Amino acid sequence: MPPIFYTFFVPALFVWLWSTGFIGGKFGLPYAEPFTMLLIRMLLTLIPLGILALVLKARWPGLRGAGHLAVTGILVHGFYLGGVFYAIDQGMSAGVVSLLVGLQPLVTALAAVIFLKESVSVRQWIGLALGLVGVALVLTEKLGASSAEVGIPPHTLIWALLALLGISLGTVYQKRYGTSVDLVSGTMIQYAAAGTLFAIGAFTLETREVQWTLEFKLALGWLVFGLSVSAILILMWLIRRGAASQVASLFYLVPPVTALEAYLLFGERLGPLAIAGGLVAITGVALVTVKAPGKA
Repeated sequence: MPPIFYTFFVPALFVWLWSTGFIGGKFGLPYAEPFTMLLIRMLLTLIPLGILALVLKARWPGLRGAGHLAVTGILVHGFYLGGVFYAIDQGMSAGVVSLLVGLQPLVTALAAVIFLKESVSVRQWIGLALGLVGVALVLTEKLGASSAEVGIPPHTLIWALLALLGISLGTVYQKRYGTSVDLVSGTMIQYAAAGTLFAIGAFTLETREVQWTLEFKLALGWLVFGLSVSAILILMWLIRRGAASQVASLFYLVPPVTALEAYLLFGERLGPLAIAGGLVAITGVALVTVKAPGKA
């Protein structure tokens, strides 16, 4: 295979798969409540991952390592997915949700400075500022949208913020306490912990009623095999080939890809101010995430 296959097309495929998670949620949520849908997703995902763990003879961590993985799973998968799905369920467009949680590298960088005492370059500080300005522009337009337009129900911002904080703090926590655990077994522990959180939410806050329509089954199947399994396997392959940095470099493309998909599939539109804000935010994330030339 040519080098560009490993350094661009496969990382781009991973980014595309990640972007469709927002779309899959949009398709499936009319037929099931968020925690209920996510609980089913986690349980179904554990089956192929369990088979994979047996085939690959995955190594399992000790009790302490499993505890850290469980905390990471609750933050990265539980709070993140729960927040995203509830924001979409309560009326926030998939494109806007993607943009807001796409600020994860910015928030993670700030959290790393606070908790891990990491240094941030001037270039990255500029990126952080641009990200905040970009989101402010988007929210200014969407919160001020007329009834004839698709605005943002203000309470959905709480869910989007929960998702953003969950994945950002979870990333920092994993960096602080993570070990060289097998990725398959580690992912299973994280999904099991997140599934426990979703079970608590589903049995205390929801009716757990599901309409098993064809659209719901297809959406759920895609979320399980396209996202929770395939995306993880591709990530494993990329890391093994040393191309994980390319994934990080391309990750800021998720919001515009999601916005395009949401426009084509659902007719979701962003006005000029929101589009400008999105471009500014994406530029800010890129400055924080993409390494400067000449740096390792």
